[in-house]
Amino acid sequence: MNAMQRQAVLYLDGPCLVLAGAGSGKTRVITQKIAYLLRECGYQARNVVALTFTNKAAREMNERVKQLVDPKMARGLTVSTFHSLGLRFLREEAELVGLKPRFSILDANDGLGIVQELLATTDKARLRAVQQNISLWKNALMDPDAAERAAASPSEAEAAKVYRSYSATLAAYQAVDFDDLIRLPAMLLQDNDDVRRRWQARVHYLLVDEYQDTNVCQYRLVQWLTGGRSLFTAVGDDDQAIYAWRGATVENLANLTSDYPTLKIIKLEQNYRSVQRILSAANRVIGHNPNIFGKKLWSDLGVGEAIQVTPMANEEAEAESIAMRLSAARFERRAEWRDFAVLYRSNHQARILEQALRNLHIPYTISGGQSFFEKPEIRDILSYIRLIANDDDDPAFIRAVTTPKRGIGQATLQTLGQFAARHKLSLFAAIFEIGEADGLSVRQLEPLQAFGQFIQRLQARAGRKSAARALPAPAQASLSSLDAQEPGDDVGIDGAREDSAGAVLDDLLNTIQYERYLYDTLEERPAQNRWQNVLELTGWLKRKAEEDELTLLELAQHVALVTMLERGDEDDPDTVKLSTLHASKGLEYPHVYLAGVEEGLLPHLGRDDEDTDPDKAAETLASRIQEERRLMYVGITRARRSLHLTWCKKRRRAREDLVREPSRFIEEMGLAQPKEGDAEPESSISPKERLGMLKALLGKS
Repeated sequence: MNAMQRQAVLYLDGPCLVLAGAGSGKTRVITQKIAYLLRECGYQARNVVALTFTNKAAREMNERVKQLVDPKMARGLTVSTFHSLGLRFLREEAELVGLKPRFSILDANDGLGIVQELLATTDKARLRAVQQNISLWKNALMDPDAAERAAASPSEAEAAKVYRSYSATLAAYQAVDFDDLIRLPAMLLQDNDDVRRRWQARVHYLLVDEYQDTNVCQYRLVQWLTGGRSLFTAVGDDDQAIYAWRGATVENLANLTSDYPTLKIIKLEQNYRSVQRILSAANRVIGHNPNIFGKKLWSDLGVGEAIQVTPMANEEAEAESIAMRLSAARFERRAEWRDFAVLYRSNHQARILEQALRNLHIPYTISGGQSFFEKPEIRDILSYIRLIANDDDDPAFIRAVTTPKRGIGQATLQTLGQFAARHKLSLFAAIFEIGEADGLSVRQLEPLQAFGQFIQRLQARAGRKSAARALPAPAQASLSSLDAQEPGDDVGIDGAREDSAGAVLDDLLNTIQYERYLYDTLEERPAQNRWQNVLELTGWLKRKAEEDELTLLELAQHVALVTMLERGDEDDPDTVKLSTLHASKGLEYPHVYLAGVEEGLLPHLGRDDEDTDPDKAAETLASRIQEERRLMYVGITRARRSLHLTWCKKRRRAREDLVREPSRFIEEMGLAQPKEGDAEPESSISPKERLGMLKALLGKS
């Protein structure tokens, strides 16, 4: 370690803020400090907690710690995400926040479904805006009352009303969303002295990674966990705070200095990643932002080659040029495809870049793209499989019982959820206990009970040995279309005969008429695409079941494992990485191409906020530019050896060619732009010609 890293590791006299610049070895500092606490300072592993934001970062830290200390010494150590710690907290303290021990966790898609039901609209932009409002309020520890008082526009006032109904729905379902995993523990620690003392007695030392990405809720959680001892190390970089849109506040770093007067500040400024020319450009750009702590990155890896800035005629020319330069550079540098990344501000830029790379047969992967298992139609079918395997899975029940629509709305589910909470039952089990006396009409009960018996029959055919549940009246009346349409042999609840997974899957799709549902609710092309995805899923499941001789229940467990592993992002294929700037944070590449470095795109100026006075609008714009500048800084510092910027003189938007200007950030980097009429920087041999020459040369050899 260098002198400043060593100082950060050894300091234990009080709260400590480590300002760790890009590539300065912050993970090493955190893991070495954990090892120092365990080996030299007598701390028990069970009393040391390290928090970060991604499972990948937590896994990396865990692995590094295991290399530094005896595994027995590390037993009981907590290295996890904020959300994982919050989940563990709530599992222990569920009763105190009004939850049953086996409460459900709704992900963003589940939550969006509830918001959609409450708003009764299919306008995705509106739905996501309301969902984001609710998330920001929760992250700021604001309840629905506070949100209604704070609403500054008609759209926010509408979102606050939805927030109230959304909270009531989650309470009825005995469910929490991701924001609640941190909000509820923070509020309980604040309000309950016994809980606070108990958890502070467990956490003797706390380390927090990426502190600039914390929101108000996470800041308070850290405060309440560390208490009066204030024994913690926060590691962060104010220059890489790029998540204000999801509630993170860079002010949390500054707040530490006022909330903890004895705070020790240690700066890590030596960069072990990039050549000096890249770091100088990054320092110059970020120097235009207000600077609280004053930090300059430096490197002893040499000056490095010049940063290239290339104006392009339009986005097609830009994409083609990047693809050709990249392919030529791979030959010239004897590099691998994984050594290159193409970064951009907005997801819509990826399509044309993908096309250009495909044209030259360049393999690539996209970071942050939608997983196959995250597609709504895949989640719909998997919800049935999950429910057949485990009827205590409330989120799976909610999705399956409402997709396709079968006359079961939010009012019915809220009443069912409240009944389930009172009787400590899963939502599925509650179907077989609830009756007219509990607040549901015959019209509401019939489709619920029909669905319950349908799932029970599928469970029996899948080999699930579950106890038969008797239905209260009026279940013996007509049990709707689910009963009449189910093909296949009649099988009793005792599961006397077990059908193959493929047969059960086919009958499931036929009975719920999922294909018809898609064509009824979507245009023909998207409906066709989604149905093909469903057929791809079921085809894969059938093959897997046949090859490995799996029952549907075993298949459900296998799918859960596959989807979790897929999200792990463990593999590192030899491909060019296409990524948004936000998704690239924390990563590094020898050679980086940064596309679309132009005004209106980077910085992205966003839409005008509604109902704001001119002064507030100007303040909002200034804040936005500062965040975009930090995003540019993140992009620059991803590059280790070479950096290439491109911008377009014209870019097509909604069938119109818009004239664009180079980004202000290019000038701030200290890079001169060619004037109109000047020759292009590489006019002697075009990238296409150079690539052809290289390929010909390789062909001869």
